[in-house]
Amino acid sequence: MSAQTRSEISDLLRRHGLAPAHRLGQHFLADANITRKIVSTAEVGPGSQVVEVGAGTGTLTVALASAGAHVVAYEIDGGLRPVLEEVTAGLDVELRFEDAMRADLEKDLGEGDWSMVANLPYNVGTPLILDALRSAPRIATFVVMLQREVAQRLFASPGTANYGLPSVVAGLYARGSVAFSVPPQVFLPAPRVGSAVAVLHRVDPAPDAERAIELASAAFGQRRKMLRKSLDEVFQDSISALAACGIDPTRRAEDLTPEDYLRLARA
Repeated sequence: MSAQTRSEISDLLRRHGLAPAHRLGQHFLADANITRKIVSTAEVGPGSQVVEVGAGTGTLTVALASAGAHVVAYEIDGGLRPVLEEVTAGLDVELRFEDAMRADLEKDLGEGDWSMVANLPYNVGTPLILDALRSAPRIATFVVMLQREVAQRLFASPGTANYGLPSVVAGLYARGSVAFSVPPQVFLPAPRVGSAVAVLHRVDPAPDAERAIELASAAFGQRRKMLRKSLDEVFQDSISALAACGIDPTRRAEDLTPEDYLRLARA
């Protein structure tokens, strides 16, 4: 089955008395080339297990299932149930009309490795990815559409404007990059910002990864302050702890790499 066009999506919504919900960050993908590129980038085929968040009108859902994958598709908007049931009829798709942010993905998904392949709603993209990286090891690969700036933030380098806590979490739990950019006009309705598809491959985290994230969170919580101040409530003697790791206490949160935060966690 081919990917949905803009007119087909409009017709589906109109027939069911629906419209994109701005409050849910709904921007439905309406471009066959981009849909195919996402499926190809995810290397999905027979035997693949895919979790999708934000199924929308099902254009990516259908493409994934048509490639041979078993798809578990989360959609928070119950109003889209008749649309999704119509377009996925006869395909290996399990529809779950619930908030994926509240779901226990590690518990709810079946055995084996999974990929998350999704056009994520802008309002949940960052927290969903970071939470899944930390708590759902069954998901080995992520191929996700995000707001372009959010995608860049995941892979930002220390000392740059986009570098922050998401960069540290992604750096501790995965390796990846921005695969390609996506213009606004391929969505219905078109968002005001550009998008990008990010690819992350899970790595085994260091034993102290969660402690490192706690320290990074404290540091970025007061990112304008020097580390000796921003980490003052975390360490009994922040200056000594930093010095023991060979880190200048006058540096700031964005100057430290994920590995630096790991060294601090072991201090």
